[in-house]
Amino acid sequence: MTGGRFIALEGGEGAGKSTQARLLANALTARGVDCVVTREPGGTPGAEAIRALLLGLDGEGWNPRAEALLFAAARSDHVERLIRPALAAGKWVICDRFVDSSRAYQGGAGGLSDADVRDLHRIGSGGLLPDLTLLFEIDPETARQRLAARDVDGADRIGGRDAAYHAGVAAAFARFAAEEPGRFARIDANGDPATVHALVLAALAKLAGEV
Repeated sequence: MTGGRFIALEGGEGAGKSTQARLLANALTARGVDCVVTREPGGTPGAEAIRALLLGLDGEGWNPRAEALLFAAARSDHVERLIRPALAAGKWVICDRFVDSSRAYQGGAGGLSDADVRDLHRIGSGGLLPDLTLLFEIDPETARQRLAARDVDGADRIGGRDAAYHAGVAAAFARFAAEEPGRFARIDANGDPATVHALVLAALAKLAGEV
């Protein structure tokens, strides 16, 4: 395969995105694809510094507007310094969260309008969208069990919000996928990592043939 591709992994807490990003990168590398695995917020030194401000447990946190601005600033640096250069070099970029997380967390669940979040993305990152967005959907109880095992030292500031907030996030993601079926592939994330990975590879067939 040639040419850069941009794949984002989206979904709620405990859906297994980080594990699947790693498995996907390993699979693509084995097939001769040059990959970059990154995350949001983060991916560059500046964006990682903003991540610490957003997700740290100390302090009272940010209002939704300030939160959205910080995410947009981190994303702008990430896109400018890592994502666009990697794509221009012909690499595949696999990103754990991108703009649809801002739309779901600060928009759908946080109360900001989708238009406002999209405007921030247009200003900060030129409106860049993934070639394919993999949406990992998981049963709330399964997610709760996974998070209990993972977050033994406590959840981060956003992950620790209440069940109603996270239900709003899930509903927003589902709405985005229904509205843009050409960009989204919905993945049942309730299975074991190998089963979910097989679903990911099948979804990628729509982007670039068999991988």
